Amino acid sequence: MSVTVRWAPSPTGHIHLGNARPALLNWYFARRHAGRYVLRMDDTDHARSTREFADGIEADLSWLGIQPDLLVRQSERTALYDAARDRLVAAGRLYPCYETEEELDRKRARARLLGKPPIYDRAALNLTEEDRARLEAEGRTPHWRFRLDGRPVQFDDLIKGPQTVNTASMSDPVLIRADGSYLYTLPSVVDDIDLDITHIIRGEDHVSNTGTQIEIFEALGATPPTFGHHNLLTDAQGQGFSKRLGSQSIADFREEGYEPLAIAIVATLTGTGLPVEVYDNLDAIAEKLDFSMISHGSARFDPAELDTLNARMLHAMPYADAAPRLSALGLEGEAMWTLLRENLVKFPDIVEWSKLLTGPVEPVVAEEDRDFLALAKAMLPPEPWDDSTWSHWTNALKASTGRKGKGLFLPLRMALTGRHDGPELKSLLVLLGRKACLDRLP
Repeated sequence: MSVTVRWAPSPTGHIHLGNARPALLNWYFARRHAGRYVLRMDDTDHARSTREFADGIEADLSWLGIQPDLLVRQSERTALYDAARDRLVAAGRLYPCYETEEELDRKRARARLLGKPPIYDRAALNLTEEDRARLEAEGRTPHWRFRLDGRPVQFDDLIKGPQTVNTASMSDPVLIRADGSYLYTLPSVVDDIDLDITHIIRGEDHVSNTGTQIEIFEALGATPPTFGHHNLLTDAQGQGFSKRLGSQSIADFREEGYEPLAIAIVATLTGTGLPVEVYDNLDAIAEKLDFSMISHGSARFDPAELDTLNARMLHAMPYADAAPRLSALGLEGEAMWTLLRENLVKFPDIVEWSKLLTGPVEPVVAEEDRDFLALAKAMLPPEPWDDSTWSHWTNALKASTGRKGKGLFLPLRMALTGRHDGPELKSLLVLLGRKACLDRLP
């Protein structure tokens, strides 16, 4: 099967986890079928689209591991849309309408009062040439609507199964604004035809749009692609992610130090039959994730699950992978990495944890432990040290003081590290060395 998919963000803000879900699901599908991945910038909204946001989207995709085979910008393809517009006008499928927004609001309100659906009444189809000339003489410029067939449109959804959208219950959609600019629908269909898109994979909030789009495909003489509508990812409160509401962006997660693969896994495997666990790479996910595994219910993002997954990835990260990133932070040493990685949630945490070895550390000493720690300092074994030094030292202290368990180990940990948690003291002691231990013990 020849596969070409597209992901089509609007560069009107930073992308978030909800946007990353379809971006990655399209990538998996393309990789699984050795297909092509098209990144299409839907930048026809000239007032809100910026090149800065577009560049940011490219950077976010690259960070997640997605390298598109083709990048197109709708702002550079207007001639194609103009040609399609002219064909639809000539075929009688695109017609001019002159109502103002206020007039349309009044029509909708009147329909509701009469118990009718608030859909457009197609009054503009009854206008004569003289009517249109008079309205334009008044200074009105038309917006253009696509005349729907008004029929049940059926399609077999890759994820949701057989679907029917009845366009008889819908208003004829506006495809061109009164200022001549295009809304999303017509450029999207024209690009899908021109770029030979075979599969459109997107959120289930677009199911209702599909009937209209299939009719436009057919009106332009094209066979519609196969559609697949996945469940939406929501935030921890069950609300949809939104640029306008300031949802945490992919760039925010990157700045906070999360692993891109952890973000990809949580963004796509939440709400599927595959477990949210560590995978080697995106290709490994693509091999396992069949769209039949995507739930028909909502998928809720759990920040704690992301932290747990991110930590697991770091705990298993070999030094060879960590070394360049450590070097960028001014750190090095395989023994240091092996000891401290088990305590990390995010990679930048290593900076703070490394201070256990390099200092400064503020020892925490309870008054009732001072005599015990003074004895521990006096009994600190001579170097060289190895992994057995800790047990020799603590066994001797146990025999001398009768302390054991938490009463023995916690005062030593608090004096040597200044904190209750941390790496295994047996290994930490060897890396610290005798002088550092003497300096920290009171």
